[in-house]
Amino acid sequence: MNLSDPHEELHTQRRLNTSQQLWYWHVVAASVRGTSHEKVGQLCQDAHHWQKLPKGVLVAAVGDGAGSATLGKVGAIVATQTAVETIVEALCRESTLQLPEEEPDWQLLLTKALEAAKTAVEAEAVVCKMKARDLATTLIIVVATPKLIAAVQIGDGLAVACDRQGNMIALTAPQHGEYINETTFLVSPNALNTAQVTLWRGSTSNIAVLSDGLQMLALDMGQGKPHEPFFSPLFHFMAEVKDENEAKDQLGAFLRSPRITERTDDDLTLLLATLIS
Repeated sequence: MNLSDPHEELHTQRRLNTSQQLWYWHVVAASVRGTSHEKVGQLCQDAHHWQKLPKGVLVAAVGDGAGSATLGKVGAIVATQTAVETIVEALCRESTLQLPEEEPDWQLLLTKALEAAKTAVEAEAVVCKMKARDLATTLIIVVATPKLIAAVQIGDGLAVACDRQGNMIALTAPQHGEYINETTFLVSPNALNTAQVTLWRGSTSNIAVLSDGLQMLALDMGQGKPHEPFFSPLFHFMAEVKDENEAKDQLGAFLRSPRITERTDDDLTLLLATLIS
């Protein structure tokens, strides 16, 4: 005989449903050619790539091919795609999603993605009969879940998180050499030793990953913090997204608008993601 209270069973099931809450990401991204490259007929050297996984996990990458590199665009494409695919393969072993638990495990995962991306770019250079520096690119990788974000960066650009209380967190910061326009590239000597690695734990709401063409607009250079007036409207825009393809067109138009191009002539990449429950 079952003596359990049916009302208690209902409450228990509701608690289970809450604890197993389903999450998914809206992702909108665009890479557009800067006006300086338009004038000389050069292609956009930026690239981005992402993949959504179960349980509200997002893997994303942004690369900015060096303007001086003959095949910088190719390097950025190869690096971003390889980085994302390497992490997805590592997380989805035996057809089940397995996330690292401790910080050293996350660092190892991100380092392996960097190493794989670097190796892939160098291999592509051999195929193209070029030197690795001819495919030079920066690389930012982000793995975002409802409760934490892991990020790694080589070179300039920026990754930003926003929690459910509206607080904005700089996950990474632009890397410069001796001069403001110098940076480290994935194929640079000792590049992996200069990588920034961040593991942030909190209630994830939004992320943004951008190439260096936008960082003067997106970063409070004096304090090294995300410029809230830049990000807040973008995250509000993401909260209203219904069609990601339509939103991508709108984002591309925003990046090509005078309010942006009057302040920067570089190639621009912006990847935005909002976690929905």
